[in-house]
Amino acid sequence: MRLTGLGQTFKVKVSADDVARGKPQPDVFLEAARRLGVSPQGMIGIEDSGNGIRALKAAGMKVIAVPTPEIPLSADTIAMSDVLLPSLEVYDLALLETLK
Repeated sequence: MRLTGLGQTFKVKVSADDVARGKPQPDVFLEAARRLGVSPQGMIGIEDSGNGIRALKAAGMKVIAVPTPEIPLSADTIAMSDVLLPSLEVYDLALLETLK
């Protein structure tokens, strides 16, 4: 985050080091919701991994899946996703409105 300058972009930052259990458990996403003071059901996550998608769903959040060639997703993991994007290049804020 420091190297890219994105650290100041986000209100809160949570990593696996901040919670008891990592993905596919929902702890990291639930902790982010807690720190933001919002309901997990009102949040949307973007993930490229099966464990991340499982964790978002277990947290009760909406999922935007963006698989990469290095981390292919299984059909059942893709089915858990609310939206499947071929890349982040096609992401735009209007997409979020469709997930409300």
